[in-house]
Amino acid sequence: MTFQPVSGAGDRLSEQIEFLCAIDGLKRVQRQTTLLDGSRRENSAEHSWHLALYAIVLAEYGGDLDVGRVLRMVLVHDIVEIDAGDTYIYDEAGQATKQDRERRAADRLFALLPADQASRLRAAWDEFEERETPEARFAYAIDRLQPLLHNHRTGGSAWRRHRITSEQVHAKNAPIAAGSPRLWELARSLIEESVKRGDLGP
Repeated sequence: MTFQPVSGAGDRLSEQIEFLCAIDGLKRVQRQTTLLDGSRRENSAEHSWHLALYAIVLAEYGGDLDVGRVLRMVLVHDIVEIDAGDTYIYDEAGQATKQDRERRAADRLFALLPADQASRLRAAWDEFEERETPEARFAYAIDRLQPLLHNHRTGGSAWRRHRITSEQVHAKNAPIAAGSPRLWELARSLIEESVKRGDLGP
Protein backbone atom coordinates (compact mmCIF):
# COMPACT_ATOMS: atom_id res chain seq x y z
CA MET A 1 0.00 0.00 0.00
CA THR A 2 1.24 3.51 -0.83
CA PHE A 3 0.44 6.30 1.60
CA GLN A 4 -0.10 9.93 0.76
CA PRO A 5 2.82 12.20 1.69
CA VAL A 6 2.27 14.26 4.82
CA SER A 7 1.25 17.77 3.87
CA GLY A 8 4.03 20.22 4.70
CA ALA A 9 6.43 17.49 5.85
CA GLY A 10 9.97 17.15 4.55
CA ASP A 11 11.12 14.02 2.79
CA ARG A 12 12.52 12.51 6.00
CA LEU A 13 9.30 12.93 7.97
CA SER A 14 7.25 11.62 5.05
CA GLU A 15 9.40 8.47 4.94
CA GLN A 16 9.03 7.98 8.70
CA ILE A 17 5.26 8.41 8.55
CA GLU A 18 5.00 6.00 5.62
CA PHE A 19 6.91 3.38 7.62
CA LEU A 20 4.73 3.91 10.70
CA CYS A 21 1.59 3.56 8.60
CA ALA A 22 2.95 0.45 6.88
CA ILE A 23 3.68 -1.35 10.13
CA ASP A 24 0.04 -0.96 11.16
CA GLY A 25 -0.33 -4.07 8.99
CA LEU A 26 1.22 -6.14 11.78
CA LYS A 27 -2.08 -5.82 13.66
CA ARG A 28 -3.74 -7.93 10.95
CA VAL A 29 -1.29 -10.86 11.21
CA GLN A 30 -2.89 -13.60 13.29
CA ARG A 31 -0.72 -15.98 15.29
CA GLN A 32 -1.52 -19.46 16.62
CA THR A 33 -1.21 -18.39 20.26
CA THR A 34 -4.51 -18.08 22.12
CA LEU A 35 -5.18 -15.19 24.50
CA LEU A 36 -5.20 -16.30 28.12
CA ASP A 37 -8.96 -15.78 28.38
CA GLY A 38 -9.41 -18.20 25.47
CA SER A 39 -11.49 -15.70 23.48
CA ARG A 40 -9.36 -15.53 20.33
CA ARG A 41 -5.85 -15.80 18.91
CA GLU A 42 -3.42 -12.93 19.37
CA ASN A 43 -2.02 -10.87 16.51
CA SER A 44 1.65 -10.23 15.90
CA ALA A 45 1.53 -6.61 17.07
CA GLU A 46 0.07 -7.74 20.40
CA HIS A 47 2.78 -10.38 20.64
CA SER A 48 5.53 -7.80 20.09
CA TRP A 49 4.06 -5.50 22.76
CA HIS A 50 3.82 -8.40 25.19
CA LEU A 51 7.45 -9.37 24.57
CA ALA A 52 8.56 -5.80 25.30
CA LEU A 53 7.05 -6.15 28.76
CA TYR A 54 8.55 -9.64 29.15
CA ALA A 55 11.94 -8.05 28.42
CA ILE A 56 11.48 -5.37 31.07
CA VAL A 57 10.02 -7.66 33.75
CA LEU A 58 12.28 -10.70 33.19
CA ALA A 59 15.59 -8.99 32.28
CA GLU A 60 17.17 -10.06 35.59
CA TYR A 61 17.14 -13.67 34.33
CA GLY A 62 19.23 -12.84 31.27
CA GLY A 63 22.41 -11.65 32.96
CA ASP A 64 24.05 -8.29 32.30
CA LEU A 65 21.90 -7.08 29.40
CA ASP A 66 21.38 -3.86 27.48
CA VAL A 67 17.60 -3.93 27.86
CA GLY A 68 17.19 -1.14 25.31
CA ARG A 69 18.72 -3.39 22.66
CA VAL A 70 16.44 -6.25 23.68
CA LEU A 71 13.44 -3.93 23.37
CA ARG A 72 14.45 -2.83 19.87
CA MET A 73 14.76 -6.45 18.80
CA VAL A 74 11.45 -7.67 20.17
CA LEU A 75 9.59 -4.66 18.76
CA VAL A 76 10.95 -5.14 15.21
CA HIS A 77 11.54 -8.91 15.00
CA ASP A 78 8.09 -9.70 13.60
CA ILE A 79 7.59 -6.65 11.36
CA VAL A 80 8.50 -8.85 8.40
CA GLU A 81 5.31 -10.85 8.95
CA ILE A 82 3.39 -8.00 7.30
CA ASP A 83 4.66 -9.42 3.99
CA ALA A 84 5.77 -12.94 4.94
CA GLY A 85 2.94 -13.91 7.28
CA ASP A 86 3.37 -15.70 10.59
CA THR A 87 5.06 -19.06 10.18
CA TYR A 88 4.01 -21.47 12.92
CA ILE A 89 7.09 -22.79 14.66
CA TYR A 90 5.96 -26.42 14.17
CA ASP A 91 5.15 -25.98 10.46
CA GLU A 92 8.18 -27.69 8.90
CA ALA A 93 7.21 -26.87 5.31
CA GLY A 94 6.72 -23.22 6.20
CA GLN A 95 9.98 -23.13 8.13
CA ALA A 96 11.85 -24.29 5.00
CA THR A 97 10.96 -21.06 3.16
CA LYS A 98 10.67 -18.72 6.14
CA GLN A 99 14.16 -17.23 6.01
CA ASP A 100 13.94 -16.21 2.35
CA ARG A 101 10.42 -14.79 2.70
CA GLU A 102 11.32 -12.80 5.77
CA ARG A 103 14.57 -11.41 4.36
CA ARG A 104 12.73 -10.12 1.30
CA ALA A 105 10.17 -8.51 3.59
CA ALA A 106 12.92 -6.93 5.71
CA ASP A 107 14.54 -5.51 2.59
CA ARG A 108 11.29 -3.82 1.59
CA LEU A 109 9.93 -2.65 4.92
CA PHE A 110 13.03 -1.21 6.55
CA ALA A 111 13.88 0.58 3.30
CA LEU A 112 10.79 2.74 3.81
CA LEU A 113 12.69 4.60 6.54
CA PRO A 114 15.39 7.24 6.13
CA ALA A 115 18.72 5.47 5.57
CA ASP A 116 20.14 6.00 9.06
CA GLN A 117 17.05 4.65 10.81
CA ALA A 118 16.65 1.87 8.26
CA SER A 119 20.20 0.74 9.03
CA ARG A 120 19.70 0.76 12.82
CA LEU A 121 16.40 -1.10 12.82
CA ARG A 122 17.54 -3.60 10.18
CA ALA A 123 20.63 -4.23 12.31
CA ALA A 124 18.37 -4.99 15.29
CA TRP A 125 16.34 -7.40 13.16
CA ASP A 126 19.51 -9.11 11.90
CA GLU A 127 20.90 -9.34 15.43
CA PHE A 128 17.75 -11.13 16.61
CA GLU A 129 17.90 -13.56 13.68
CA GLU A 130 21.60 -14.37 14.18
CA ARG A 131 21.36 -14.87 17.98
CA GLU A 132 25.07 -14.20 18.51
CA THR A 133 24.78 -11.65 21.35
CA PRO A 134 23.45 -12.15 24.90
CA GLU A 135 20.68 -9.66 24.13
CA ALA A 136 19.60 -11.54 21.01
CA ARG A 137 19.64 -14.89 22.79
CA PHE A 138 17.53 -13.45 25.61
CA ALA A 139 15.11 -11.85 23.13
CA TYR A 140 14.77 -15.20 21.38
CA ALA A 141 14.26 -16.95 24.73
CA ILE A 142 11.29 -14.78 25.71
CA ASP A 143 9.90 -15.05 22.17
CA ARG A 144 9.75 -18.80 22.71
CA LEU A 145 8.59 -18.63 26.34
CA GLN A 146 5.53 -16.45 25.72
CA PRO A 147 3.58 -18.88 23.48
CA LEU A 148 4.68 -21.82 25.63
CA LEU A 149 3.26 -20.11 28.72
CA HIS A 150 0.03 -19.32 26.87
CA ASN A 151 -0.34 -22.94 25.82
CA HIS A 152 0.23 -24.05 29.39
CA ARG A 153 -2.37 -21.60 30.74
CA THR A 154 -4.98 -22.43 28.06
CA GLY A 155 -4.88 -26.21 28.32
CA GLY A 156 -2.54 -26.64 25.35
CA SER A 157 -4.94 -24.88 22.99
CA ALA A 158 -2.62 -24.48 19.99
CA TRP A 159 -0.74 -27.71 20.74
CA ARG A 160 -3.99 -29.67 20.72
CA ARG A 161 -5.20 -27.95 17.54
CA HIS A 162 -2.05 -29.01 15.69
CA ARG A 163 -1.42 -32.34 17.49
CA ILE A 164 1.98 -31.23 18.80
CA THR A 165 4.02 -33.59 21.00
CA SER A 166 6.23 -32.88 24.00
CA GLU A 167 9.24 -33.99 21.94
CA GLN A 168 8.52 -31.26 19.40
CA VAL A 169 7.99 -28.66 22.11
CA HIS A 170 11.26 -29.58 23.82
CA ALA A 171 13.20 -29.43 20.56
CA LYS A 172 11.82 -26.09 19.41
CA ASN A 173 12.13 -24.41 22.80
CA ALA A 174 15.54 -25.74 23.88
CA PRO A 175 17.26 -22.53 22.64
CA ILE A 176 15.64 -20.74 25.61
CA ALA A 177 18.50 -22.19 27.67
CA ALA A 178 21.09 -20.17 25.75
CA GLY A 179 19.30 -16.93 26.61
CA SER A 180 18.37 -17.77 30.18
CA PRO A 181 19.02 -21.04 32.02
CA ARG A 182 16.47 -20.01 34.66
CA LEU A 183 13.74 -19.42 32.09
CA TRP A 184 14.55 -22.77 30.49
CA GLU A 185 14.04 -24.44 33.88
CA LEU A 186 10.62 -22.77 34.00
CA ALA A 187 9.83 -23.81 30.42
CA ARG A 188 10.72 -27.43 31.13
CA SER A 189 8.51 -27.48 34.21
CA LEU A 190 5.60 -26.06 32.18
CA ILE A 191 6.08 -28.72 29.51
CA GLU A 192 6.24 -31.52 32.09
CA GLU A 193 3.12 -30.29 33.84
CA SER A 194 1.27 -29.99 30.53
CA VAL A 195 2.12 -33.62 29.72
CA LYS A 196 0.94 -34.79 33.15
CA ARG A 197 -2.36 -32.95 32.71
CA GLY A 198 -2.87 -34.46 29.26
CA ASP A 199 -2.67 -31.07 27.52
CA LEU A 200 0.39 -32.10 25.53
CA GLY A 201 1.04 -35.46 23.92
CA PRO A 202 4.03 -37.43 25.23
